[in-house]
Amino acid sequence: MRGNFAAIVLIVIGSFFLLTNLGLLHVSIAELFRTWWPLILIGVGLSLFFTPRSRK
Repeated sequence: MRGNFAAIVLIVIGSFFLLTNLGLLHVSIAELFRTWWPLILIGVGLSLFFTPRSRK
């Protein structure tokens, strides 16, 4: 599941940048990051919390 999530994230980010470069989407990446950076921290924390640990 973790590999699928990473693939989906890459597809979404790539699509976002493609639409921005083609001029179909007018969004400031810097403004989005300034506003939503705490969400990145929350997402990483949840990912670490819900990732199963392997026993060795």
